[in-house]
Amino acid sequence: MNMVAKTKSRNGLITAIDLGTSKVACFIARAGDDGRAEVVGIAHQLSRGLRNGNIVDMEAAELSIRSAVEAAEQMAGENVRDAVISISNGSPQSKLVTFEVEIAGHEIGDGDLRRALDPAWLHAQQSDDRRTIHTIPVVYSIDGNRGVRDPRGMFGEKLGVNMHLVSVAAGAVRNLTSCVSRCHLEIEQIVSAPLASGLACLVEDEMSLGAVCIDMGGGTTTISVFFDGEVVFVDAIPIGGKHVTNDIARGLSCSVANAERIKTLYGSALPSPSDDNELLKVPLVGEEESEVAQIPRSMLVGIIRPRLDEIFEMARASLEHAGFDKVAGRRVVLTGGACQLTGARELAARMLDKQVRIGRPGRLNGLAEATTGPAFSTCAGLVQFAINRRTETENHVFRAIQEPSSRFGRLGNWIRENL
Repeated sequence: MNMVAKTKSRNGLITAIDLGTSKVACFIARAGDDGRAEVVGIAHQLSRGLRNGNIVDMEAAELSIRSAVEAAEQMAGENVRDAVISISNGSPQSKLVTFEVEIAGHEIGDGDLRRALDPAWLHAQQSDDRRTIHTIPVVYSIDGNRGVRDPRGMFGEKLGVNMHLVSVAAGAVRNLTSCVSRCHLEIEQIVSAPLASGLACLVEDEMSLGAVCIDMGGGTTTISVFFDGEVVFVDAIPIGGKHVTNDIARGLSCSVANAERIKTLYGSALPSPSDDNELLKVPLVGEEESEVAQIPRSMLVGIIRPRLDEIFEMARASLEHAGFDKVAGRRVVLTGGACQLTGARELAARMLDKQVRIGRPGRLNGLAEATTGPAFSTCAGLVQFAINRRTETENHVFRAIQEPSSRFGRLGNWIRENL
C-alpha cells in the first residue's frame, strides 16, 4: 500500500476518519481558497470492535466505520471513495536519522533533494515487523551548517537531511487496511493520531518554539512533540478515559454505564474541602433499580486520581526517556475527550511541571458546536494534514521528493536531470 498522500481526492473532498476506542468520527470537508477547510459532513458513532486503539473484532469495527461514513455522506450530500485514517496504537516509534549526499559544489536542485530523500535508504531503516507511515524532513544542512529550510539554489559540497521516521506495527496497519477496504473505501493516507492531534490544536508559535500535545482518548493517551515547525517525536500510552471508568465501576460495584455517568457529572482529579460532606447515589450492579449505595465524593476522587497520576507519570517518563522533555519547552496542550475531566489540566501542570492549556480544533470552518471540543481534535487534525499535503503537492519541493512509480518514471527523471 502506498503511504504517500494522493495529490487530490477523486471528488475534490477530504474525508477524515478517526478510528478511536470510544468513538468513530468522520469529517467530510472541502478545501477553501484561504487554505482553511469547510466541513460539509459530520458524523460519529459508538466505536465497537476496538480495544486500546487496536482492532479486535473486524466485523464490529467495519460496522462502526460504515455507520459513521454513511451518516456523514448523507449530511454532505456526497459519496466518498477514499479517506485519511488515523492510527492511535500499533506501538508507534519515532526515529531520527541523518543522511548526506555529495553535491560536488554545484547548485542544489530537485535531483539532489530526491537523492537525499531516496526511499531506498529510508526503507532500509525499518524491520519486517514495522511499517513506516511518515517520513518527515525536519531540517537540512549544507556542509554541516544546520537550520536550512529549503536548500534549493544554494551551493556546497555535502547536502544533509535529518529525517523523522514514524513507524507502527505492520500487523496493525494490515488490520486497519483490511477493515477499511471491507467498507469499500480506499486509504488515501494513514496518519499517526498524535501527529493529527497536534496539527489541530497547536498554534504556529507553539509548533515553532516547542510544545507537547497530549491527547487523552478512550483507550490510549498519545503524545507528540513539535519543534521548529515540525513533529519530532510521537508515542502512545495504552491507558485512557475508559480505564478511569472501569476503575470506578470496580471500585463502586456499579455498571460501566453508571460509572461513566458518575465520572462525567461528579468526577474530579483533585480533591475539594466539601468532598467528604457531598454524598453520591450509586446504583449497585445486579441489584434492583431502587437499591443504591451512598458514597462520599471523596471516595470517587480517590479512585480517579491514581489512574490520572499514572497517565501523566508515564507521559513524563516517555518524554524524558526519548530526550525530548527539554526540547518541548514548558508548553503542554492537553486534548482528547478524557481531558475534560474536572481538575485534569491542573493535575497535568503539577505532574509535568509545565504550563498546560486545553486544546480544541480551531482551524476548520463549518464545525457544529458539539464537535468543536477536545474529543474531535484528531479528526480535525486529519483534515488539516490532508490540506497541508495538498499544499505541499502543489509546491515544487514535495513533487521533487516523491519516488517515481515506475521504471519509465525514473527514466524520465534521469533524462530531465542529465540532458
